[in-house]
Amino acid sequence: MNVSLDAPSTSTKRPAAGRARQGLNHSQREALAAYLFILPDALGLLIFVALPMIFSLSLGFFSVNGFGGFQFVGLKNYQRMLVDPLFLKSFWVTFVYVLILVPALYVTGLGLALLVNRRMPFIGVFRSMFFVPNVVSLVVVALTWQVMLIDKVGFVNRLLQMIGLSGYSWLGDPRTALYSVLFVTVWFLMGYYMIIFMSGLQEIPKEYYDAARIDGAGPWSVFFRITLPLLRPTSFFVLLVSIVSAVAGSQAFDLIYVMTRGGPANSTSLVIFYIYQQAFQFNNYGYAAAMASFLVLILLVITVTLFALTKGGRFHFT
Repeated sequence: MNVSLDAPSTSTKRPAAGRARQGLNHSQREALAAYLFILPDALGLLIFVALPMIFSLSLGFFSVNGFGGFQFVGLKNYQRMLVDPLFLKSFWVTFVYVLILVPALYVTGLGLALLVNRRMPFIGVFRSMFFVPNVVSLVVVALTWQVMLIDKVGFVNRLLQMIGLSGYSWLGDPRTALYSVLFVTVWFLMGYYMIIFMSGLQEIPKEYYDAARIDGAGPWSVFFRITLPLLRPTSFFVLLVSIVSAVAGSQAFDLIYVMTRGGPANSTSLVIFYIYQQAFQFNNYGYAAAMASFLVLILLVITVTLFALTKGGRFHFT
């Protein structure tokens, strides 16, 4: 009788003990594993990106001499920007640089993609040839083009002399130095954007082109009515990346540093190069941080505006 009474009590306690030992359920364990995988990257971004950015933003409100001296100056560094003629000139040079570079990269990248997106012998060789400059060090590219553009004895001037034209000081004249740097930048980057456009072209179904040919559509009609509209997401990505990289000067800095050092007469001094000069040549770290913060704000405004105008790449302007 006692045994029959004790058996139900032990059987009812075992599931509760099992649940206590079980701990986290399956979904909770998966979430914990995901957070543990994300944790190293999150810590890396926090330590090496977020904290330096916050420190840089706050540094713009101080006068820093580079030797441990900090003095709070409020908005004086930002007020100095508005009356600094060299900063204003570098801002104008950056504006011209972006205005020319972004359309040039779009046109050359798309043109090369259309050219090599064909079935023909040795097409892989041609694609590699156009992309090879992008894998070469920018310093090597800058040194090579600097030698090629040297006055009188450079390859470009010698080639011009062979066809009866006089040589020119491409990097020594303020009127042509920036355009020379732009030419080298486009030559260096067009293969990268060619690959991006190629991936977009290969995603377009062939049935559209077959139907257009059956209807008798010409090449220009096919391009403007099929290819270009279906490349809108790719075009948005190319425009966004090229604008941000051009404003930030991520590729131009190495070229300018090696080829012109911002000259002649500051004609190639982009904002990013002027920031570098103020920080690492003149030890004006607070002023450089203020200019860098202003540049980040411009990039943020450009990005938000581009997203708003294109509806995230769908290009609906209504």
